[in-house]
Amino acid sequence: MISCSKHTTKTDISKEKKAILELHKKQREYHFLKDSIAFANQLSDNFISVNKGEITNPKREAIITRYHRYFSSVEFLEWDDVSEPIIKFSDDGTMAYTIVDKMVKVSFVNQDGDTIQGKTHFAWTAIYKKYGNQWKIDNVTSTDKKQEI
Repeated sequence: MISCSKHTTKTDISKEKKAILELHKKQREYHFLKDSIAFANQLSDNFISVNKGEITNPKREAIITRYHRYFSSVEFLEWDDVSEPIIKFSDDGTMAYTIVDKMVKVSFVNQDGDTIQGKTHFAWTAIYKKYGNQWKIDNVTSTDKKQEI
């Protein structure tokens, strides 16, 4: 990762890694609880999404609306890491990124009233920035590959 300005205090990388992993774990919880507000609260005011060939800077209200609609339309059956997230930190400890490999399985009711299951293999990079003492997600770049059930 590109080095940012040097701080005179030493960053406890082990402590910061635990904090990032806790946020990662909470994302799973927010999906199963369908908590679009808590999910959106992990994102910074500067959040940028790169997904399906589009770069967007959605506002908080739009993020909450999008995730509320998504969470309301599916039941999560799986939202599990395929492997442990890779976490790296900037030299000054104010930025970090995670590389995530995730399998997501949902069920939903289609327009005919039939319950359908879908499974998608996602991979993404999330860039975290420390605002004061709190980590927030500044960017997510995501890819997905549909799976057969």
